[in-house]
Amino acid sequence: MTEIMTITLNPALDISTAVDQVRPGPKLRCEVPQADPGGGGINVSRAIRHLGGDSLAFVALGGATGQQLASLLTTEGLRFETYAVKSETRQSLAVTERKSGVQYRFVMPGPSWSPDMTEDALAAIRTRVGRDSIAVISGSNPPGAAEDLIARLVGRLTGTGGRLMADTSGAALRELVTNPCNINVLRMDSGEASDLAGRDLPTREDSAAFAGELVGAGVAETVIIARGADGSTLVSDGTAMHCSCPITEIVSAVGAGDSFVGAFALALARGLEISEALRHGTAAASAAVLTEATQLCTVEDAERLLPKCVLTQI
Repeated sequence: MTEIMTITLNPALDISTAVDQVRPGPKLRCEVPQADPGGGGINVSRAIRHLGGDSLAFVALGGATGQQLASLLTTEGLRFETYAVKSETRQSLAVTERKSGVQYRFVMPGPSWSPDMTEDALAAIRTRVGRDSIAVISGSNPPGAAEDLIARLVGRLTGTGGRLMADTSGAALRELVTNPCNINVLRMDSGEASDLAGRDLPTREDSAAFAGELVGAGVAETVIIARGADGSTLVSDGTAMHCSCPITEIVSAVGAGDSFVGAFALALARGLEISEALRHGTAAASAAVLTEATQLCTVEDAERLLPKCVLTQI
């Protein structure tokens, strides 16, 4: 099977807890916290493992928090390689208010990177991407990292035969669209797509039209726009398709995107056609909403939902 490598340059130690009510002033007595490894690429690797696959996680870690995160990765049985940074790996805190069921999420910025760190990390990644392998870069860029980091990575991988899939947001995503580098696969959600398009994209056809514009402009060979409960729209090589899966119960939508990317990459690594990869990604994303946020998808739910995933041409 084709090798998969995930890339997480700004990981986080995710800490979650609960309290009766969030209010200013008094000390809020929380329940025993749970710690989980976090960051887009890490969660993609976790999803791949949940689905019975294997990947190498390339993770930037530093300080005592980085050591704790590495220990959690080992406990989960993930293969990973550390890119050492001097500053402390960031933490994020999620507090659920029992009274309302609302969750408050506090996300720290992470270590600041210098230009030299960016170039050094890209060189390290380049040596680990083999011919015909799939690299997945997911999550936010570290503070200080160049906005064109992903484009630089595309340049580094040219000639290796490796494919690169990106699931990013904010300035990094806008940079990919503003200065196209023809990445292999680019995924975004519908809100991000609408912001980039400068217009609402209420229908699948609207999403497909904008994705087609991005493909035509050389932004990516394949563009995927996630439409939440309505599934995902994909445009590639002149073909537009959509896949959705009926779900009546939603426990948590957190982790659905990472589960989609993990399943999509795993399907491609196993030699499936891109339409089947879209179906597998949709099944995994749908499976993820049936679990608590830190659990991502399960292989049992993904396999059960796969036959229900409807693929249509647009």
